[in-house]
Order: sequence, then C-alpha cells, then structure tokens
Amino acid sequence: MALDQSDDQVRAALAVAEDASVAPAERAEMLMEIAMGLQRRPKSAEVLRAAIDLYDRALALAGDGDPLLLARIGARRGTALQALPEAGTAALDAACRAFEAVIPVLAQFGRPEEVAEAEMNLGVTLQNLAGAGRARITDAIAAYQRALRTFDRGRHPAEFAILQNNLATAFLSIPMVDERARLREAMAVQAFEEGLRVVNIVDHPVEYAMLQNNLGNALQYASSSHAVANNLRALDAYDEALRVRTRADMPGEYANTLANKANCLWNLPDDPEHPEDGNPRNLALARAAYSEAREVFAAQGEMDKVRIVAEACVQIEREMLTGAAGAGA
Repeated sequence: MALDQSDDQVRAALAVAEDASVAPAERAEMLMEIAMGLQRRPKSAEVLRAAIDLYDRALALAGDGDPLLLARIGARRGTALQALPEAGTAALDAACRAFEAVIPVLAQFGRPEEVAEAEMNLGVTLQNLAGAGRARITDAIAAYQRALRTFDRGRHPAEFAILQNNLATAFLSIPMVDERARLREAMAVQAFEEGLRVVNIVDHPVEYAMLQNNLGNALQYASSSHAVANNLRALDAYDEALRVRTRADMPGEYANTLANKANCLWNLPDDPEHPEDGNPRNLALARAAYSEAREVFAAQGEMDKVRIVAEACVQIEREMLTGAAGAGA
C-alpha cells in the first residue's frame, strides 16, 4: 500500500480486510467506506493510489457476489482513477472503462442518483480524454445530458449547476473553426447563467464562485462584436467569484480568478464611451492584480503560473511606458 501503515485509516482498513469473523461482503463495504474517506483528503497521488488499492481489495473480497455492491465499489474506484495525477492517459482510460462497466448495473439495481453520478463522472473523464485526443467531446456532452435527467434544478441544484458548468466548458473546448462556433459560445454562456439561477452564494458558495469565474472567462474570450460590454459583464462576474474565493480561504482559486480579472482589465478602455483615450488606469489595475496573483501562485508552488503572470506584467509595463512616452510627445 502506498501510504504509511501507521496512518490510522490505513491500519483500520488492513484490520478490516484480515478480520475473518466478518462476512466478506461486509468487509468489502467497510473497505470501500475507508477508501472514500481517504479520497476526502487533499488529493495527492499517494492518497489516491492508497484508495485505489483499498478498492481493489474490496472488489477481491466481494468476489462474484452482490452485483450492486461490486458496481458501487467500481464506481468509487473510477473516481479515484479519474483524479489520479500522472503523465499519459492510462488512469483516465481505466476510469472510463470502470464507469462504462458499472452504469448498466447501477441502472438495473441502484438508485437513479447513483446512475446520474456515474454518468457525470464518465462525462468528466471523457472530456479529459477528449483533450488528449482519445475520446469524442460529443460523448462527454451526451453523458452530462443523461445525468441531467436525474440531477434536475429542482431536486439537485448543486449537481445541476456543476453539470451546466461542465456542459459549458465542453462546448468551449470544441475548436472555434466552423460556422457554429458562435452558437457554441452562446450556448456556453447560457449554460453558465442557467447554473447560476439555481445556486447562490449562501447555500452553494463553491459552485457559485466556479460558475461566476467561468462565466467571466466565457464572456471575456467570446468572439463577439460587443467586446467592451462583454468585458464589463466579465468584470462583474469575477468580482462575484472573488466574494467567495478569498486569498485567505481559497488562495489558489483566488489567484486564478484575479489573473483572469487582470487580463480582462488589460483589454478594457478606461472610458468605454471613449476607447480612443486608452486605458492607463486599467493597465495599472491589471498590473497590480497580476502582481498579487504572482505572489500567491509562488506561495502555492505553481511556478508555471508564476512565469505566465510575470510575463504579462512585463508586457503591461512596456505598454504603460509606451503610452506615457506617447502622451509626452
């Protein structure tokens, strides 16, 4: 097992697995519960591999018995594989196979919510594989839409909002090279807004902030003839996200949204009614936001992002110098 065996949860799991006085199916279920507890920790590769190991032990104990128990263990194992950070797509491929195998069984013996959750996870896996050229994004979209048959806005608002977010990002991931590109951008914005109609900052703060941040990105990068209006709406969305994503509570997410906002400010005239006057004030705000994001990324050890925002700061400073020189000429 990957984790130190002195870990309390791991010790408990090993004791459960070896306790012959407990029925195998019961031991398998207990192992699954312990593995799920491991997955609630910060998702390091070490923890996830330990969880996968426990799921494998649980599957071995369950044998050919209860098909619903086997499917439930398989579905949880799929989520651990899906989250496993590694080079290549072997874990994602295995996760995809796991979800595809358990969905028919869950549909026959399980609850509708279990099927919908597996479909949602299958969609995420397929979307990641599509990014690597190993799956079709349309299959991911279809999986999300099947999950929406159960995770509707009335009964499952949080899941509904997440699915709307996933659908929108799937639409945006399709290369914008055909005549339907603008339609997909509009559908993505609509999906983000649909999700925001069912969640709020009090009851679902994480989902609310995620949707606001991603809505801001969709608006900012839309190939629209109303770029200034879209950027103003994007700024509002980022500010809403930053009400949840604070530097103290969610530093990584805070820095991501701050960098997105900085990019938006960079391209926004100070006076939308007079874009010809330039944007020295917004450039200064963008530089300050990028600088703070760089500071947070560095503290988080995200050095690739540090490099990207540092380059943005340099470019903005050049533009500020050019603008100042022009104004003084």
